[in-house]
Amino acid sequence: MGAPAELNTITTQVPSRLDRLPWSRFHWRVVLGLGGVWILDGLEVTMVGNVASRLTEEGSGIELTAAEIGIAAAVYITGACLGALFFGQLTDRFGRKKLFILTLVVYLTATVATAFAFAPWYFYLARFFTGAGIGGEYAAINSAIDELIPARVRGRVDLIINGSYWLGAAGGAAGALVLLNTSIFPADIGWRIAFGLGAVFGLVVLVVRRKVPESPRWLFIHGHEEEAERIVDGIEREVERETSQPLEDAEGSITVRQRKTISFREIAKVAFTLYPRRAILCLALFVGQAFIYNAFTFNLGTILSTFFGVASGVVPVFFIVWALSNFAGPLVLGRLFDTIGRKPMISFAYIGSGAIAAMLAWLFVVEAGGAWMFIAVLAVCFFLASSGASAAYLTVSEIFPMETRAMAIAFFYAVGTAIGGITGPLLFGQLIDSGQRGLVATGFLIGAGVMAVAGVVELVLGVKAEGKDLESLAEPLTTTDEQPTPESAADPDRQAREARIAARAERQRAGQSRSRRYRPGPAPGWAAAWREPPSPGAPETALDHEIESIARAVSEHEPITLRELHRVVGARYWGPGEFRKALREALAENRIARQHRGVMVLPEREQASR
Repeated sequence: MGAPAELNTITTQVPSRLDRLPWSRFHWRVVLGLGGVWILDGLEVTMVGNVASRLTEEGSGIELTAAEIGIAAAVYITGACLGALFFGQLTDRFGRKKLFILTLVVYLTATVATAFAFAPWYFYLARFFTGAGIGGEYAAINSAIDELIPARVRGRVDLIINGSYWLGAAGGAAGALVLLNTSIFPADIGWRIAFGLGAVFGLVVLVVRRKVPESPRWLFIHGHEEEAERIVDGIEREVERETSQPLEDAEGSITVRQRKTISFREIAKVAFTLYPRRAILCLALFVGQAFIYNAFTFNLGTILSTFFGVASGVVPVFFIVWALSNFAGPLVLGRLFDTIGRKPMISFAYIGSGAIAAMLAWLFVVEAGGAWMFIAVLAVCFFLASSGASAAYLTVSEIFPMETRAMAIAFFYAVGTAIGGITGPLLFGQLIDSGQRGLVATGFLIGAGVMAVAGVVELVLGVKAEGKDLESLAEPLTTTDEQPTPESAADPDRQAREARIAARAERQRAGQSRSRRYRPGPAPGWAAAWREPPSPGAPETALDHEIESIARAVSEHEPITLRELHRVVGARYWGPGEFRKALREALAENRIARQHRGVMVLPEREQASR
């Protein structure tokens, strides 16, 4: 990208080529190189919660009050919001890779500075710039991940990556058990080393991240289509060597008018004029998760110390339990966001966690069960909430046009977190300082309410994004009106494929209609007036390719066992559950037949054997 880009109108297959790739080492490299930032964020944010009670003790070298801990949390979140806005617009302008390197450097510098804090004002300043680096990471990383991960697994991968935040939280808490042990480290030294650990891990992530390429989708939009093609060519060659099989031909292209920059005015117009319902949805999701998460993350240590008498050196044990429950949520439930769907799972996560948070408020007031009962219920609450929170980032990164993706993530993160993420820690810090359980329980109920409201908004305004390519969910702003003549018009094979896909979709709709006929509750479509019309998208051809592969393999090898069929078509690269789904559709369409248990043949052979 050294030479100035010449801006033209181009037609490219880069998006469809990336979406049809099987899972490979390349995708693992993306996950490790880019997803590592969430481990860093978890380590960084919960570090304050882990050492909060130590920072309030005499002899810590800084001696903050519980209210000042809340202020430090709010300052960190303010830095993250402003950093997301500042670096987010640079990400859309200068590229994903340049910014996810720069923001990591900002984080590393600021977190090392935190370790040398000697006064509240210095601590606040270091926390502000640490937050700015992390906030910038959110925009750059979520954009790059969703633009490099295939559509069919984008939901579960995105959720697990965002959920890896809690691995960092658990690691930070485990490290704090040692670092806060005054028999090993003095009271004014251990917490400083804790912040230094984040910088060490950040350097490791920086080394891995250098091997992650720039987003090809960003490149072809900004006049670097040749580099985009070169990167995708390299990825395809790597995948073919790994799988020892040629890749299927990509289907579908997009014609765009390349642009250097897109103004803030146009970005705002896209979000609030072209997609107003999506803007309301994203704001609700971010406000809900930001309030409840930042309130507990930054104040859990002081809650345990103040109301349950937990010693500061033991607080990290409770953090580990809580953090692991948060990671388990996206890990266990993530695949359901791609199978059951975004809307039902996101609403379930938000409303369910809100209901449990209300129960937690009651347990807290009546003082039932002690600290471990409190943590157990909190863990169940955040098992659900963590999936919803991760899905908030996924939602924003999916449903806005490619050219504004990073800025959209930055904007909704900043606004939602400014409303929920700053008020949450400040409110809880003051409520905890009061020493009254009833007031703190009121904070729990407020958190439950904002989560429940966000879940209802998802039910009404949510977008069914599972399995769809990004360009069909939100057409790029640079797409021209002069689309090429569909190849299917002159290609009988393509026409036949499109007819099969249409018939399959109709059969699935009929099946869903029958299954809903006697289902209680409001009639289908009751909320149609409030929902955004579905975005028109290209036909989903991945399943058809898999059915074709199965039919061809049975034709060449019949009779063939299911185990051998799975091996011949390379189904282990298709993703969880994809082989069973394609096999079921192939049988339903009479492309193949089951001769007897576990053996597949062509339909005519099955008829002849009768």
